Amino acid sequence: MIIKDLGLVDYQTTCDAMRMFTAQRDQYTQDELWLVEHPPVFTQGLNGKDEHVLNSGDIPVIRTDRGGQVTYHGPGQLIAYTLFDLKRLNIGVREMVSRMENSVIGMLDDMAIKANARVDAPGVYVEQRKIAALGLRVKQGSCYHGLSINISMDLAPFGYINPCGYKGMEVVDLKILGYDITMSQAKQQFLSAFEAQMFKVNK
Repeated sequence: MIIKDLGLVDYQTTCDAMRMFTAQRDQYTQDELWLVEHPPVFTQGLNGKDEHVLNSGDIPVIRTDRGGQVTYHGPGQLIAYTLFDLKRLNIGVREMVSRMENSVIGMLDDMAIKANARVDAPGVYVEQRKIAALGLRVKQGSCYHGLSINISMDLAPFGYINPCGYKGMEVVDLKILGYDITMSQAKQQFLSAFEAQMFKVNK
């Protein structure tokens, strides 16, 4: 797995790069994990309903090709894009989603934060408040897009939408939970948990 820390990058440009990478890869292409942050942006999934965008204000709304409904990305949120060959890993989409959720749960467990996934609403939750969202796109056996984890960010824009299509869903970040860590520290802790999950896949 190649790990790329791309810093703060434009959302649309990054999506275009992921699509190109996936279209051009073959059975020998190494999997990649891209760690990024984005300037403020709302993104609508393939089946996203406009009614879930309550008031976008001056924040752009971009339609994209991942699964799921609308979510928000902004500085202080760690985004991990998983460009993986699921066929080669011999796992399905649901298994990949579980591995991603368990990576965040493991990361939070190392901070003594009890978190859980939900069958009815993909993502990771702390006391019913959402701290991580995810959505994937699969083409020819390979996935792209990934997950976002709220580290220390302005959460107000989540109030302008129904997060992931759920009215009134509360959203939280690590800072509110009392963990004021840097983005660099968050990346290292996530990577440790994520690699542990992917190692289990490759046993």
